Amino acid sequence: MRILHTADWHIGKGLAGFDLLDVQRRSFEKLRQVAKDKKVDAMIIAGDVYDRALANAATVRVVNGMFKTLNLDDKLPLLVISGNHDSPARLATGREWFKDTGLHLNTEVGESLTPVVIGDTQFFLLPYFDPIDAQHAFDDDSLTTIEAAMRVVVAKMQERFDPDKHHVLVAHFFAAGSTHSGSETKVNVGGLDAVPLDLLDPFDYVALGHLHNRGAVHAEKVQYAGSLLKYDVSEVNQQKGCYILDTDTMTREFVPIVQEPEFVHITDSFANITAGSEPLTDAANYVQFTLTDTAVIPDLMNRLRKVYPHTVGVDRATHVNIEESVHEFDEQLDPMKLLNQFYGDTIGRDMDADEQAWAQKTLTAVVKED
Repeated sequence: MRILHTADWHIGKGLAGFDLLDVQRRSFEKLRQVAKDKKVDAMIIAGDVYDRALANAATVRVVNGMFKTLNLDDKLPLLVISGNHDSPARLATGREWFKDTGLHLNTEVGESLTPVVIGDTQFFLLPYFDPIDAQHAFDDDSLTTIEAAMRVVVAKMQERFDPDKHHVLVAHFFAAGSTHSGSETKVNVGGLDAVPLDLLDPFDYVALGHLHNRGAVHAEKVQYAGSLLKYDVSEVNQQKGCYILDTDTMTREFVPIVQEPEFVHITDSFANITAGSEPLTDAANYVQFTLTDTAVIPDLMNRLRKVYPHTVGVDRATHVNIEESVHEFDEQLDPMKLLNQFYGDTIGRDMDADEQAWAQKTLTAVVKED
C-alpha cells in the first residue's frame, strides 16, 4: 500500500496579520493532487489540523470542506489525530459516524490502543496528550512525564500487535534529539515531554506531527511530515511537502509542495529594496527583510509595504556585540548624550545631524507626554 503522511496544517493561522486561508487552500489542493497522482490508499494527518482550539466559523468550514473533499469526494480513508493546537472535543464532533466512511479520528490517549487495520498494516493513532491524561486513562498517578506514559502506551500497543501485519504509529510529540522551529508552540519544560527514540523501535514506521521542520530528527523509522506552509522566518529555507510511505518495503519518498505566494527572507539595503532596478522577489510574496542600513528610516514598514505589500517583518543586520566591553553607564548624562553614546556603542559611529534632529524631536515629544 501507499500511505500519504502529512501534518501541521494549522488552518486559520495568520502571518504578521495577513490571512493565510487562501494560501492554505492552494497547498491543500496540491496535497490532494499528490494523493491522486501517487494513487495512495490512505492519508495520515498527524495533528494540528487547526491553529487554534477555538477556531472561528470560517476556519471550521474550511477544515470540514477539506475532510469532505478527501474522504467523501475522493473516497480516501483518513487517519487523523488531534495535536496540541486542536480542541479534542471540537475536532471529535461526529467521529462516531465518521468511521463508516473511513475517517478515523482519535483525540484521547486510550483510543490509540485499538488499531485501525487497512490492508497489511495496523495503524495506532495516538493524539497529543499531557501526563495527566495518561494518569486518568490508565489509573496510574506515577505517570508524571510523557516518557513514562509512553512506556505504558507502547507496551499496551505491542500486546495488540498482529504478527502478520506491519505496525505504524501516528503521533504528535517531541522526539528526543529533535530541533524546534520558530513557529511552534513550545510545550516542553526541561525536556519532560521528550520521547526517547528507542521507545519507538517496536514500530515499522512512526508518522509524526508537531515539529514544522521535516528534518528535525534523523532516524531510520521516525519521520516528521513538517508543516504544510512556512509559518516563520526560520522556515523560509525549508522545503515543505508530504511523505509517501510504501508499506511493502517500509520506505518513504518526500514529495515537495511549493506554497503560493512564497515566504522569503531578503537581506539588502533599504535603497536597493525600494528603488532597485529589478525587483528582489515577486511582489506577491511574503517577505521578511533584514536591512544592512545603520541610519534611521522613518515610516519604515509602510514604505516597504508600498513596494512589497506582504512584508511581514523587518530587522537589522547590525546588532550590539555584547561580548565587547563598553564604558560604564553615566547616570548624569542628559538623554541626548546618553542616546548618542548608546548609538555609538551599537552602530560604531555617532549620530549624524539628521539623526540627532529626529532623536531630539522624539525625545521632546516623549517628555511632553510625561
